[in-house]
Amino acid sequence: MAQEEQKKAAHFESELTEEQMKEIEEQFDPEMRFRPLTPQLAWLTGGLLFFLACYHYYTAGFGIPRATTHRGLHLAFTLGLTFLSFAAWGRPKEAHNSALTPLGLPVWDWALLIGGVVAALYVPWIFNDLAFRVGNPLPIDIVMGTILIVVLLEATRRAMGWPLPIISCLFLAYAYFGQNMPGVLTHPGASWSNIVNHLYLTSQGIYGTALGVISTYVFHFVLFGVLATRIGLGQLFIDLASALAGRYAGGPAKVSVLSSAMLGSISGSSIANTVTTGALTIPAMVRIGYPRHFAAAVEAASSTGGQITPPVMGAVAFLMIEYLGVPLTTILTAALVPAFMHFFGVLVQVHLEARRRGLRGLTKDELPVAWTVFKAGWLNTLPLFVLVAILLSGKTPYLAAFWGITSCILVLIIQNLIKHDLKTAAWDTLTSLWDGFVLGARYSLSVTAAAALVGVIIGVVTLTGVGFKIAYMVTSVAAVWATNVHEWLAFLPFEVMTISTLTLLFTLIMTALVCVLMGCGIPTTANYLIMIAVAAPILGLLGVQPIVAHFFVFYYGVLADITPPVALAAYAAAGIANANAFKAGNTAFRLGMGKALVPFVFAFSPSMLIVTEGFTWTEFTLATGGAMLGIWMLSAALSNWLFAPLYAFERVLLALAAILLVAPDWTATLIGLGLVAPAMIRQLIQKGRGEDLVGS
Repeated sequence: MAQEEQKKAAHFESELTEEQMKEIEEQFDPEMRFRPLTPQLAWLTGGLLFFLACYHYYTAGFGIPRATTHRGLHLAFTLGLTFLSFAAWGRPKEAHNSALTPLGLPVWDWALLIGGVVAALYVPWIFNDLAFRVGNPLPIDIVMGTILIVVLLEATRRAMGWPLPIISCLFLAYAYFGQNMPGVLTHPGASWSNIVNHLYLTSQGIYGTALGVISTYVFHFVLFGVLATRIGLGQLFIDLASALAGRYAGGPAKVSVLSSAMLGSISGSSIANTVTTGALTIPAMVRIGYPRHFAAAVEAASSTGGQITPPVMGAVAFLMIEYLGVPLTTILTAALVPAFMHFFGVLVQVHLEARRRGLRGLTKDELPVAWTVFKAGWLNTLPLFVLVAILLSGKTPYLAAFWGITSCILVLIIQNLIKHDLKTAAWDTLTSLWDGFVLGARYSLSVTAAAALVGVIIGVVTLTGVGFKIAYMVTSVAAVWATNVHEWLAFLPFEVMTISTLTLLFTLIMTALVCVLMGCGIPTTANYLIMIAVAAPILGLLGVQPIVAHFFVFYYGVLADITPPVALAAYAAAGIANANAFKAGNTAFRLGMGKALVPFVFAFSPSMLIVTEGFTWTEFTLATGGAMLGIWMLSAALSNWLFAPLYAFERVLLALAAILLVAPDWTATLIGLGLVAPAMIRQLIQKGRGEDLVGS
């Protein structure tokens, strides 16, 4: 029976080797471009990574040290390992040991490594005197702070590229040259000593909340995701998705959506999800008739949903609990419906495209059986159930991660004992744990460097008050636009929107555009941190609830992964599909339109997030039902198919109806349904007659 199931699953296997998949991930994800190491340096780096993972695993279960000490240790290890792992320029083909490259590492990298480690540990070392230093720093404090800022800029540039370091430098320049800024942006300016004091010695900068969340929560969940994938949970999700969705029209594409949703629950990386599931689903989509660029787009759009899918949601969920001061269960509950909407939108377009092209599902012989798959791999689900159960019990997230990781280790031991004798099982378990811990720690390097550097930006915002200045500018512009549009619409016998509603709408549009533009070169976590420092005050001035504002900027930051010209997830999928990257990016953005519409829905109707103030089931039903109908109609207009091809005027009607349907207002919903009715009735009648419709 097991051999039969393997034969059926073989139809989903990709021709890509593991090495080719790794190359694609490195090509499109700068966070994965690790430098080659000499054998000695490889052992040193691996040992340090393993120790860092063990340290976090132990502290998660048995107690975290004082915050400043914990953050300083994590930052010191991260900076040292970043210079061991990432080259200054590009990715060298091999490492050489020479006088200028001891152990294969250039001397300037050794200098940056040592400087970063010493500067990061300096603040915990002087902690007992820190209260006397803040506001009156010693010269050595300024020197150490300056070293750390410079090293952070370079470490982040290596791990993530230029955008975030450039933005950080602009903020530093703004803090220093404030008196030369125009208009409301002007401020007295701060000396370099004051800037370093604020960013280095206080909890408002580098050692602030962002670094604290990464070192206290995120690292543990990254490690859990790696170990859960290694024990086979990710493959189980893919196999179950194949069994459940593969038989329907366009089966492999629906498998892609469903498997990405499930895999996203344990992994918050869009590109990693794209490569992992896309290596199996993209060739299958192409084989049944989907165009290559569309197959790549489906996988990319589906995989970006991983960052918004509970219970892990990447790093942002844990940042939210700190900034909003709410339990993690509140964040996870709020994320449920919007995450469903994203996958619903992709799934509808996948289905309509399959119907339009007359694509088949997979045959019974090509599919595994769901019960057989689950029976063979049910043990792999234990860590996820343990993680979720402890999270829902109200315990700390890092304790939940500790037991989740422990469960992964237990499952790994059992798997090896079943397959091997005791000695071999022990060796395989230790090897797998070494690889998993090292890889998990390595994945955390870039996000830690980015979070620490974002602390510089947040520190400048709190030092200068620029967040409220920007908020005033944006809301003023939005108010002027709203007044002009309101006057322009005055000829109508009824009021479409009030001035306050229009002001909020224009503010949301500007905020969304900035989030997407920022996200084109900055990872989601860093983008979110910057936007909550700058954009959240804007929405707060207009009465938007904090949790709604945070989710709004978060969702639009994630959308950047499939928004050209820097749609990295789409480009990685295009690499697997051998498709045109830009065409794949445009199509992925189209498929992700549900994610683009939904934040506006819950901004105007917060009940969609369930846990907001003033929640009512009536508002929730209207917002959620209207959003689903709107996404369906917009998908039909974009796909040129509802039940059959559409005429041009029907596509226009459906697109207009979609906008009205997603608006959480009964009048708008009824008008939208009225626009849908003619196209819906005509298509149903002709479909019932069995006639062919020719769209235009």
